[in-house]
Amino acid sequence: MSTQKKLMTNWRWWLCSLLFVATTVNYLDRQVLSLTYEEFIKPEFHWTDSDYGTITSLFSIFYAIACLFAGKFVDWMGTKKGYLWAIGVWSAGACMHAACGIVTAHIEGLESVAAMRAVEAGSNVALAVATTSVYLFLLCRGILALGEAGNFPAAIKVTAEYFPKKDRAFATSLFNAGASVGALAAPLCIPPLAKHLGWEMAFIIIGALGFIWMFFWQFMYDKPEKSKHVNEAELAYIHQDDEAEAEAAKAAAQTEEKAIPMLKCFGYKQTWAFIVGKFFTDGVWWFFLFWAPSYFQNQFGYKASDPMGQALIFTLYAIVTILSIFGGYLPKLFVEKKGMEPYSGRMLSMLLFAFFPLVALLAQPLGAQSAWWPAILIGLAGAGHQAWSANLFSTIGDMFPKSTIATITGIGAMAGGIGSMIIQKSAGALFTYAENAGAAFTFLGFEGKPAGYFIMFCFCGIAYLVAWSIMKALVPKHKAIKA
Repeated sequence: MSTQKKLMTNWRWWLCSLLFVATTVNYLDRQVLSLTYEEFIKPEFHWTDSDYGTITSLFSIFYAIACLFAGKFVDWMGTKKGYLWAIGVWSAGACMHAACGIVTAHIEGLESVAAMRAVEAGSNVALAVATTSVYLFLLCRGILALGEAGNFPAAIKVTAEYFPKKDRAFATSLFNAGASVGALAAPLCIPPLAKHLGWEMAFIIIGALGFIWMFFWQFMYDKPEKSKHVNEAELAYIHQDDEAEAEAAKAAAQTEEKAIPMLKCFGYKQTWAFIVGKFFTDGVWWFFLFWAPSYFQNQFGYKASDPMGQALIFTLYAIVTILSIFGGYLPKLFVEKKGMEPYSGRMLSMLLFAFFPLVALLAQPLGAQSAWWPAILIGLAGAGHQAWSANLFSTIGDMFPKSTIATITGIGAMAGGIGSMIIQKSAGALFTYAENAGAAFTFLGFEGKPAGYFIMFCFCGIAYLVAWSIMKALVPKHKAIKA
């Protein structure tokens, strides 16, 4: 056994690193809008929070619809080609945002983007500019969503192909940490790019990173049975879960596992458990992602391009990044040290992580003392989400055959997108209403827009415990599904 370990290759971890980079780029592309919205884009296009909420919410539903088919697309196209298509499309969509200003000015008959910015606020021309630009941004966000929907189905499929069940949650937590690393890097690079080169160049430069990633994926990925970088010892380790899989490893290129039809998947409680987990919690993470920069500027006056604003957002995601990596290790500890069955260990871990977001309930009250409190508490809530998410994704591999993993992932991502759409649109409408109502709108001692933020933080805090309770009721014990 020691000899096997000594001779074993570790190519699976190199691929996990590529998944991490792809997820990082994915979240960088998604963050460009939120970090340029309040300071650069909102005044240029004369948007309101309701306009921004419309864009982020419809992005969520675009993403949700695309996710429904993205998993099936990856299963059909294959992991290698499917991933290339996904990142190519979303990188193109990211870069296209840069043209929205020029195209809006042209459509509205204005000389330049500068003339568009100088339009009188509240005028008919300003309303026309806002409306046209919202539609153009929605087009670009739709293309971005179409490509980004393929990231997680493809990445989860790679972990199922390259890692045994006991390691999948840890591998998933590592590549999923790219979400928080992308959000961590975003405030350090995107606002400076927008400030010194223009917000358009921020979209172009960040969007181009995906095209670079495609080059490495083309030459590094292949199925483990075909990869020249994976030796027999590593292949045996990958297929250790059952004898049938181990025997099939040598002939995997000639054998094809039957996939469960998409509609049939909806007949299983296991599918609905995953749907519930995503529906209630994905929108929480996206709310923090889309609205945190705006929150710190509106509530405390710190712009995303200011050193203090960058420090607050950086601190928030630094906490998420550091703590969330351990999310995948906890079920591994339960399984190996406590002897628990993998699904039970994962569900126990998820219950513990579901308590982390409760700290978001204190973000607004303690924010009256210092802006650092919301940054720290939202960071803890976000770390809980990332740890929860890593284990939630891994429950698919516990319950479904490999051939259907990407399909189930896509269905769950669709549910998460729908949940996020509801949260984003509700947040935008709530913030606009609360701001206009001022002192007439109150909630637990807060007035106006701060009251609106408090309402949203309250929902974010309890969402995970609600989701876990429903999931446990649907699937109280592990029950694997066979194709």
